[in-house]
Amino acid sequence: MLFAKLLPREGNFFEMFNQHADRIVEAAHAFSKLVANYSDPHLRQKFNQDVDIAERAADRVTHEVNKGIHKTFITPIDREQIHCLINTMDDIADLIQDSAETMALYDVHHMTDDIVRLTDVSVKCCERVRDAVKLLARIADPATAEAALKTCEEIDQLESDADRIMRSAMSKLFREEPDVRELIKLKAIYELLETITDKCEDVANVIEGIVLENS
Repeated sequence: MLFAKLLPREGNFFEMFNQHADRIVEAAHAFSKLVANYSDPHLRQKFNQDVDIAERAADRVTHEVNKGIHKTFITPIDREQIHCLINTMDDIADLIQDSAETMALYDVHHMTDDIVRLTDVSVKCCERVRDAVKLLARIADPATAEAALKTCEEIDQLESDADRIMRSAMSKLFREEPDVRELIKLKAIYELLETITDKCEDVANVIEGIVLENS
């Protein structure tokens, strides 16, 4: 019996990665709906709650993965890669929740076109992260490994798009916003939204490393 317990085991890490990636996309879509319906207090609250639910679900998956690292004798990829990937993914979910909370805490009254544009890019980034993560279990196949690397390149491009949008938004904000308090609020939100795409790029970099080392 003791020998059986000591046999090498592979935790179901790829499935948990996929679950977490799905929660990230759920949070991103809920946040996008929050932005789109921001003028309706009831819908704003509903979609804020949806973001929280998705983020908490992502936290639970992160906890299971980190617990699995210590309980699994043989892992499908390097333990440090597993730890880095799941925790960087969790940072994305946290940042989406932070963005929603910041809007509420700062009492932002309306959405700007630049918030909408940054939100759209963030959602696309999160969807590409999910797509790349779902390929990890099959990267031994050269075509799948190539597809994963291509998806990571798309994430890098989206992050660059977000950088350009934020630079333009900041320039416009400092030139045209007369209310200093509103300027401070919007600046913080722009930076948070751009950081979501930064963190997606971090995940892409981790995935690239996993693909290159294991394919």
